[in-house]
Amino acid sequence: MGRLDGKVALITGTAGGQGAAAARLFAAEGAEVVGCDLDAERARAVAEEVSGSGGSMRAFGPVDLGDPAAAADWVGEAVSVVGGLDILYNNASAPRVGPFAEVTWDDWRFTQRNELDLIFTVTTAAWPHMVAGGGGVIINTASVSAHRGATFIEQAAHGAAKGGVLAITRHLAASGARHGIRATSTSPGLIVTPQIEPFLDERGHPVHEMLHSHPLGRLGQPDDVARVALFLASDDAAYLNAVDIVVDGGQSLIS
Repeated sequence: MGRLDGKVALITGTAGGQGAAAARLFAAEGAEVVGCDLDAERARAVAEEVSGSGGSMRAFGPVDLGDPAAAADWVGEAVSVVGGLDILYNNASAPRVGPFAEVTWDDWRFTQRNELDLIFTVTTAAWPHMVAGGGGVIINTASVSAHRGATFIEQAAHGAAKGGVLAITRHLAASGARHGIRATSTSPGLIVTPQIEPFLDERGHPVHEMLHSHPLGRLGQPDDVARVALFLASDDAAYLNAVDIVVDGGQSLIS
Protein backbone atom coordinates (compact mmCIF):
# COMPACT_ATOMS: atom_id res chain seq x y z
CA MET A 1 0.00 0.00 0.00
CA GLY A 2 1.29 3.42 -0.96
CA ARG A 3 0.81 6.41 1.31
CA LEU A 4 -1.26 8.15 -1.39
CA ASP A 5 -3.14 5.18 -2.85
CA GLY A 6 -6.38 6.25 -4.51
CA LYS A 7 -5.57 9.97 -4.28
CA VAL A 8 -5.52 12.50 -7.11
CA ALA A 9 -2.73 15.07 -6.82
CA LEU A 10 -2.42 18.24 -8.88
CA ILE A 11 1.15 19.57 -8.84
CA THR A 12 2.24 22.81 -10.48
CA GLY A 13 5.67 23.34 -11.99
CA THR A 14 6.53 19.71 -12.77
CA ALA A 15 9.09 20.25 -15.55
CA GLY A 16 11.99 20.01 -13.11
CA GLY A 17 13.33 20.62 -9.62
CA GLN A 18 11.00 20.19 -6.66
CA GLY A 19 7.89 19.74 -8.81
CA ALA A 20 9.37 16.89 -10.81
CA ALA A 21 10.72 15.27 -7.65
CA ALA A 22 7.28 15.48 -6.02
CA ALA A 23 5.57 14.08 -9.12
CA ARG A 24 7.86 11.04 -9.10
CA LEU A 25 7.47 10.49 -5.36
CA PHE A 26 3.70 11.05 -5.19
CA ALA A 27 3.14 8.67 -8.12
CA ALA A 28 5.42 6.05 -6.57
CA GLU A 29 3.27 6.27 -3.43
CA GLY A 30 0.11 5.53 -5.42
CA ALA A 31 -1.25 8.95 -6.37
CA GLU A 32 -2.65 9.76 -9.79
CA VAL A 33 -0.66 12.88 -10.63
CA VAL A 34 -1.60 15.72 -12.94
CA GLY A 35 1.14 18.27 -13.53
CA CYS A 36 1.62 21.44 -15.54
CA ASP A 37 4.37 23.84 -16.49
CA LEU A 38 5.26 26.62 -18.88
CA ASP A 39 7.87 24.24 -20.29
CA ALA A 40 5.52 21.75 -21.92
CA GLU A 41 8.25 19.57 -23.42
CA ARG A 42 10.07 18.95 -20.15
CA ALA A 43 6.80 18.47 -18.27
CA ARG A 44 5.74 15.77 -20.76
CA ALA A 45 9.15 14.11 -20.43
CA VAL A 46 8.71 13.88 -16.65
CA ALA A 47 5.20 12.44 -17.11
CA GLU A 48 6.52 9.84 -19.55
CA GLU A 49 9.28 8.93 -17.11
CA VAL A 50 6.79 8.50 -14.27
CA SER A 51 4.45 6.42 -16.41
CA GLY A 52 7.34 4.32 -17.66
CA SER A 53 8.24 3.54 -14.06
CA GLY A 54 4.77 2.21 -13.34
CA GLY A 55 3.21 5.37 -11.95
CA SER A 56 0.28 7.39 -13.24
CA MET A 57 0.89 10.94 -14.44
CA ARG A 58 -0.44 13.36 -17.01
CA ALA A 59 1.11 16.73 -17.84
CA PHE A 60 -0.37 19.85 -19.40
CA GLY A 61 1.52 22.73 -20.92
CA PRO A 62 2.31 25.40 -21.54
CA VAL A 63 0.14 26.73 -18.70
CA ASP A 64 0.57 30.30 -17.45
CA LEU A 65 -0.78 29.99 -13.91
CA GLY A 66 -0.62 33.75 -13.36
CA ASP A 67 -3.51 34.02 -15.82
CA PRO A 68 -6.74 33.23 -13.91
CA ALA A 69 -8.44 31.79 -17.00
CA ALA A 70 -5.48 29.54 -17.84
CA ALA A 71 -5.24 28.31 -14.24
CA ALA A 72 -8.97 27.57 -14.11
CA ASP A 73 -8.85 25.76 -17.45
CA TRP A 74 -6.00 23.53 -16.24
CA VAL A 75 -7.71 22.64 -12.97
CA GLY A 76 -11.04 22.04 -14.68
CA GLU A 77 -9.59 19.85 -17.40
CA ALA A 78 -7.45 17.92 -14.93
CA VAL A 79 -10.42 17.17 -12.68
CA SER A 80 -12.59 16.16 -15.63
CA VAL A 81 -9.92 13.76 -16.89
CA VAL A 82 -9.09 12.05 -13.58
CA GLY A 83 -12.46 12.46 -11.89
CA GLY A 84 -11.56 14.21 -8.66
CA LEU A 85 -9.06 16.19 -6.62
CA ASP A 86 -7.58 15.29 -3.24
CA ILE A 87 -4.21 17.09 -3.11
CA LEU A 88 -3.14 20.43 -4.53
CA TYR A 89 0.58 21.13 -4.37
CA ASN A 90 1.23 24.75 -5.35
CA ASN A 91 4.90 24.36 -6.20
CA ALA A 92 5.41 26.58 -9.26
CA SER A 93 7.32 29.80 -8.64
CA ALA A 94 9.40 32.33 -10.58
CA PRO A 95 11.12 35.21 -8.76
CA ARG A 96 13.39 38.04 -9.74
CA VAL A 97 16.10 38.85 -7.20
CA GLY A 98 18.80 41.46 -6.89
CA PRO A 99 19.81 44.61 -4.99
CA PHE A 100 16.77 46.45 -3.68
CA ALA A 101 17.98 49.73 -5.20
CA GLU A 102 17.83 48.10 -8.63
CA VAL A 103 14.42 46.41 -8.32
CA THR A 104 12.00 47.84 -10.85
CA TRP A 105 8.22 47.94 -10.73
CA ASP A 106 8.20 45.28 -13.46
CA ASP A 107 10.48 43.06 -11.33
CA TRP A 108 8.18 43.52 -8.34
CA ARG A 109 4.99 42.77 -10.26
CA PHE A 110 6.57 39.81 -12.09
CA THR A 111 7.55 38.26 -8.76
CA GLN A 112 4.20 38.85 -7.07
CA ARG A 113 2.35 37.48 -10.11
CA ASN A 114 4.47 34.37 -10.40
CA GLU A 115 4.90 33.58 -6.70
CA LEU A 116 1.78 34.84 -4.91
CA ASP A 117 -0.96 35.57 -7.44
CA LEU A 118 -0.77 32.05 -8.85
CA ILE A 119 -1.52 30.60 -5.41
CA PHE A 120 -4.83 32.45 -5.61
CA THR A 121 -5.62 31.62 -9.25
CA VAL A 122 -5.01 27.88 -8.87
CA THR A 123 -6.51 27.46 -5.40
CA THR A 124 -9.71 29.34 -6.18
CA ALA A 125 -10.19 27.04 -9.17
CA ALA A 126 -9.51 23.92 -7.09
CA TRP A 127 -11.50 24.97 -4.02
CA PRO A 128 -15.04 24.05 -5.17
CA HIS A 129 -13.86 20.61 -6.28
CA MET A 130 -12.34 19.94 -2.85
CA VAL A 131 -15.47 21.20 -1.08
CA ALA A 132 -17.67 18.99 -3.29
CA GLY A 133 -15.39 16.02 -2.65
CA GLY A 134 -15.57 16.37 1.12
CA GLY A 135 -12.10 17.79 1.73
CA GLY A 136 -8.51 17.65 0.64
CA VAL A 137 -5.00 18.94 1.26
CA ILE A 138 -3.38 22.13 -0.03
CA ILE A 139 0.41 22.42 0.16
CA ASN A 140 1.85 25.82 -0.69
CA THR A 141 5.50 26.61 -1.32
CA ALA A 142 6.80 29.52 0.73
CA SER A 143 10.50 30.10 1.45
CA VAL A 144 13.02 30.73 4.19
CA SER A 145 13.10 34.22 2.64
CA ALA A 146 9.61 34.77 4.09
CA HIS A 147 11.05 34.35 7.61
CA ARG A 148 14.18 36.49 7.46
CA GLY A 149 16.11 38.99 5.39
CA ALA A 150 19.00 38.01 3.16
CA THR A 151 22.25 39.76 2.33
CA PHE A 152 23.97 37.02 0.32
CA ILE A 153 21.51 37.68 -2.52
CA GLU A 154 19.05 40.53 -1.93
CA GLN A 155 15.48 39.37 -2.56
CA ALA A 156 12.90 41.80 -1.20
CA ALA A 157 10.24 41.05 -3.83
CA HIS A 158 10.70 37.29 -3.37
CA GLY A 159 10.51 37.56 0.42
CA ALA A 160 7.40 39.72 0.27
CA ALA A 161 5.65 37.32 -2.09
CA LYS A 162 6.55 34.30 0.02
CA GLY A 163 5.45 36.10 3.18
CA GLY A 164 2.11 36.45 1.45
CA VAL A 165 2.11 32.71 0.77
CA LEU A 166 2.53 32.05 4.50
CA ALA A 167 -0.37 34.37 5.30
CA ILE A 168 -2.79 33.01 2.71
CA THR A 169 -2.00 29.47 3.83
CA ARG A 170 -3.24 30.26 7.34
CA HIS A 171 -6.39 31.87 5.98
CA LEU A 172 -7.03 28.91 3.68
CA ALA A 173 -6.68 26.64 6.71
CA ALA A 174 -9.25 28.72 8.56
CA SER A 175 -11.68 28.79 5.65
CA GLY A 176 -11.21 25.15 4.76
CA ALA A 177 -11.42 23.52 8.18
CA ARG A 178 -15.21 23.17 8.14
CA HIS A 179 -14.99 21.59 4.69
CA GLY A 180 -12.33 19.05 5.66
CA ILE A 181 -9.63 20.96 3.77
CA ARG A 182 -6.18 21.22 5.37
CA ALA A 183 -3.75 23.92 4.22
CA THR A 184 -0.03 23.76 4.97
CA SER A 185 3.22 25.06 3.51
CA THR A 186 6.91 24.35 3.21
CA SER A 187 9.69 26.93 3.38
CA PRO A 188 12.70 25.57 1.49
CA GLY A 189 16.13 27.06 1.93
CA LEU A 190 18.66 27.05 -0.89
CA ILE A 191 17.92 23.95 -2.97
CA VAL A 192 20.33 22.67 -5.63
CA THR A 193 18.82 23.17 -9.07
CA PRO A 194 20.36 23.36 -12.55
CA GLN A 195 20.26 27.15 -12.17
CA ILE A 196 22.58 27.24 -9.14
CA GLU A 197 24.81 24.22 -9.85
CA PRO A 198 27.32 26.27 -11.90
CA PHE A 199 28.01 28.45 -8.84
CA LEU A 200 28.73 25.64 -6.39
CA ASP A 201 32.43 25.52 -7.31
CA GLU A 202 32.85 29.25 -7.92
CA ARG A 203 34.89 30.57 -5.01
CA GLY A 204 33.54 33.83 -3.67
CA HIS A 205 30.05 33.28 -4.99
CA PRO A 206 27.38 33.38 -2.24
CA VAL A 207 26.12 29.90 -3.20
CA HIS A 208 29.63 28.45 -2.85
CA GLU A 209 30.05 30.11 0.54
CA MET A 210 26.66 28.85 1.76
CA LEU A 211 27.55 25.32 0.72
CA HIS A 212 30.77 25.36 2.72
CA SER A 213 29.23 27.00 5.79
CA HIS A 214 26.14 24.77 5.96
CA PRO A 215 25.79 22.95 9.30
CA LEU A 216 25.02 19.65 7.53
CA GLY A 217 27.79 20.11 5.00
CA ARG A 218 25.50 20.14 1.98
CA LEU A 219 22.72 22.12 0.37
CA GLY A 220 19.21 20.77 -0.07
CA GLN A 221 18.12 18.58 -2.95
CA PRO A 222 14.66 18.63 -4.59
CA ASP A 223 13.89 15.26 -2.99
CA ASP A 224 14.43 16.78 0.47
CA VAL A 225 11.48 19.09 -0.13
CA ALA A 226 9.38 16.51 -1.98
CA ARG A 227 9.56 14.10 0.97
CA VAL A 228 8.20 16.78 3.30
CA ALA A 229 5.41 17.55 0.84
CA LEU A 230 4.58 13.83 0.67
CA PHE A 231 4.29 13.70 4.45
CA LEU A 232 1.97 16.73 4.50
CA ALA A 233 -0.16 15.22 1.74
CA SER A 234 -0.51 11.88 3.49
CA ASP A 235 -2.77 10.74 6.31
CA ASP A 236 0.32 10.76 8.55
CA ALA A 237 -0.21 14.53 8.74
CA ALA A 238 -3.98 14.34 9.20
CA TYR A 239 -3.86 16.56 12.31
CA LEU A 240 -1.49 19.16 10.86
CA ASN A 241 -3.15 22.32 9.62
CA ALA A 242 -1.99 25.92 9.11
CA VAL A 243 1.63 24.88 9.69
CA ASP A 244 4.81 25.76 7.81
CA ILE A 245 7.81 23.43 7.76
CA VAL A 246 11.21 24.99 7.12
CA VAL A 247 13.32 22.70 4.93
CA ASP A 248 16.85 24.09 5.09
CA GLY A 249 18.86 21.67 7.22
CA GLY A 250 18.90 24.18 10.07
CA GLN A 251 20.93 26.75 8.16
CA SER A 252 18.69 29.68 9.04
CA LEU A 253 18.95 28.95 12.78
CA ILE A 254 22.47 27.58 13.21
CA SER A 255 25.44 29.87 12.70
